[in-house]
Amino acid sequence: MLKKLRLKFVALNMATVAVVLAVVFTAICVIDHQQSVARVQEALDAAVAHAGETAGGPFGGGDDLGGQAPAGTAREGATPPEIGGKRGGSDPATPVAVFSVSNGNALEAVQTRTTASLADGVLAQAAEQLADAPEGFGSLDGLGLFYEKRAAAGTVYLAFADMSAANGWQTLALTLAGVGVAALAAFLVISVFFSRWALRPVERAWVQQRRFVADASHDLKTPLTVILANTSILLERPERSVASQSQWVESTQHEAEQMQSLVGDLLLLAQTDEGAEKPPMERLDLTDLVEGELLQFESVAFERKVELRSQLEPGVAVCGNAPLLRKLAGTLLDNACKYADEGGSVDTELRRTARQVELAVRNTGSAIAPEDLPHVFDRFYRADKARTCDDSGHGLGLAIARAIAEEHGGTLSAESDETSGTTFTLTLPTAES
Repeated sequence: MLKKLRLKFVALNMATVAVVLAVVFTAICVIDHQQSVARVQEALDAAVAHAGETAGGPFGGGDDLGGQAPAGTAREGATPPEIGGKRGGSDPATPVAVFSVSNGNALEAVQTRTTASLADGVLAQAAEQLADAPEGFGSLDGLGLFYEKRAAAGTVYLAFADMSAANGWQTLALTLAGVGVAALAAFLVISVFFSRWALRPVERAWVQQRRFVADASHDLKTPLTVILANTSILLERPERSVASQSQWVESTQHEAEQMQSLVGDLLLLAQTDEGAEKPPMERLDLTDLVEGELLQFESVAFERKVELRSQLEPGVAVCGNAPLLRKLAGTLLDNACKYADEGGSVDTELRRTARQVELAVRNTGSAIAPEDLPHVFDRFYRADKARTCDDSGHGLGLAIARAIAEEHGGTLSAESDETSGTTFTLTLPTAES
């Protein structure tokens, strides 16, 4: 599923970039073409506007459409470039051929304004097509020419420029196409890299969800199996009194309470994940709260032959929810007592700094493996062999503890080594005075 999701992510990004590049590059080419046509029109306008100032005689007699090519304004002996006929190519100077039309429809080249020549056949076709055309700027696509027709002082002037003068956009389009292909190739590499980076949290969440569902199903299956077995036994002996079968009733109640505890923990985690409304906060003495929890675990520590020691700074105040912080402290102490080695110790230290409060709970015993340490706050982590214990809970305690710490704007971290043992450190902001 994740592979398909990654492919869709890359494909969507590539399609989006390709469409954006196509639209932008097309707009650039259209604008460039329009500007080129505008420059040609300006050149034709200028040529026609000044054509009437000095009109030379016809080339080679110029008395019909088959006259020789007009002489340009280039120095004597130079041959003006020929335009028309869709030859391709362009000249930045925009060569223009300017003609005046006599009464007999003969064309005379205006030598002072002409910088290009026309082939006889092209000139004849152009004159024929423009004989009845209105004045103005236009194009003769079949001949590959732009033209300008204008009447001034009783004389009609025709100016021609090659369409290739406005074809610079084609070269630009090829260049942009190459740039677009290179950009898409580079973006493909970047997109593949970022797809893996962006979907990494999704992949991690997917794996955690699958493990969570499997572990939750296992933890619910066991008490349900016991409850069904107890119920079956009770139904097989309807004649017996409840008192005589109290062991099955008590077992059912115990398993039901375990399920209720698990469901309550899951509900609390779900509310935290959904960003539910924060619980009511108040200023409270964290020292008194931790001392109260330590008293609750004295009997537990004694039973497990663990020495319970504490060093609490008096009067440490924080802003928080007392039941949640009590649950957090209880979870850390229960976890420390549960996994301390026999004859070991559990040390609790509470201190205050300028901006924060630190509660550290340390226990002696086997260290958590380095590869397992980052997962101690994962849900159902107790299933891991490094921390499995017969009387352990559902493996949600540390996950809930971290959620409570984050709910109070703090952090909960873990450190473990063979020398110092395992330490869980809670950091909370101090209460404002």
